[in-house]
Amino acid sequence: MDGVLQALGFENYKKREVLVQSFLEELGLFREQLDVQGVPVGCALVVLMAPSGQLRQPQLLVKELSHCVSLQGCPKIFLLLSSGLKGEWMDSDPSFGEMNRKAGSCCPTYTAMGWGASPPAAWEPEAFLLHLGKICSQHPHWSLLQLLTELFCRVAEESAENTYCPIFRTSFRGTLCLGDGPWRPESDPGPSTQYDLSGTRAALLLAVIQDRLGARHDVAALRDLCQALGFKVSLRTNPSAQAFREELAQFRKKLDTHKGPVSCALVALMAHGGPQGQLLGADGEEVQPEVLVQELSCCQALHGHPKIFLFQACRGGYRDPGVGPRALPWLRAPPAIPTQADILQIHADAPGSLLSTPGGSGQADILTVYAAAEGCVAYRDEKGSDFVQTLVEVIRANPGRDLLELMTEVNRRVCELDVLGPDSDELRKACLEIRSSLRRRLCL
Repeated sequence: MDGVLQALGFENYKKREVLVQSFLEELGLFREQLDVQGVPVGCALVVLMAPSGQLRQPQLLVKELSHCVSLQGCPKIFLLLSSGLKGEWMDSDPSFGEMNRKAGSCCPTYTAMGWGASPPAAWEPEAFLLHLGKICSQHPHWSLLQLLTELFCRVAEESAENTYCPIFRTSFRGTLCLGDGPWRPESDPGPSTQYDLSGTRAALLLAVIQDRLGARHDVAALRDLCQALGFKVSLRTNPSAQAFREELAQFRKKLDTHKGPVSCALVALMAHGGPQGQLLGADGEEVQPEVLVQELSCCQALHGHPKIFLFQACRGGYRDPGVGPRALPWLRAPPAIPTQADILQIHADAPGSLLSTPGGSGQADILTVYAAAEGCVAYRDEKGSDFVQTLVEVIRANPGRDLLELMTEVNRRVCELDVLGPDSDELRKACLEIRSSLRRRLCL
């Protein structure tokens, strides 16, 4: 781990071995230390290590650091590592200590570790860390998301039967390059880093239009974009919850029986969302988004090929007021920033462990983009949704660029918008969540 942190540019850091139940408390202390230093903080990295299945609510830890005033508008990176080891937690040695963390470090790092009944002889994510350090050292000018995509490729290729792949979740609004050299997005992309899209491209659009103002505009815009990008488009409006599942199953079967090679699939799901992120069919019944993603991940024709999911739906009822100054008509000021922006989570479960997040182990080559952060409202008006309309605009302007870079740009623009919801007199903010287990660059 020490070599990885140095390769990433985090030379000063603090390391603690604690009970997993104390992770939240430790993150709170870390946040307080950053806020009282009174010096600029450019980026923070938190590494959390725990046996598989023990780190059950990482979002609480992420939320804790998102409240850090010193880190408003700055990237916050969480590296979540788990092994297949399971056992009872034991008290840790408090003298494990702190390691040369200097006050005023612009890139502070915090590492928390919790072990079971006995430390493992060879920790299972070791290959992940070794590859991460090596790639960072070899390509310091690459963006962090580009580094992770290459890393996922190497880790997956070395796993048993090529079934294991990590996942990252990002709400970054821009490119993050941790190396000393300038960022160069197109030069030195590396060998075999781009998906081959020479085969058939297929798209499925499922949209609930009834009682969803502007939804027809989203459907039309996405359909036209997909056709312009060479996708064969299937469309169904006002599906019931059961029809969502049936349409995905039929779509998968159609691809599996397709005579020629299939190189890419895109699925757009547009509907009202439930309080826990469920999709609501036209009949008001619920379907879990993860079930729909899982259906297509079983498609044999798409094995090793990219699968894109776009979710235009609320994921809860929270209307984010944002943080920071608000731009006013008579005063030029930076716009408020969505509370959940600028966060990157890297999930690396051990092979064979219980999935901690959809799209994790065994589900490589998936890109999922949500119109709202977890628990938040997704906005839409008579012209369509901010997410879909911005996405179409950005991709049409740069169809040949890497899709992850384009989605980051979409998020930047969505985050800049101030939204006045139908049941609120105050401006609100929105932020995308982008999940990726892609192993190559995806250029449509």
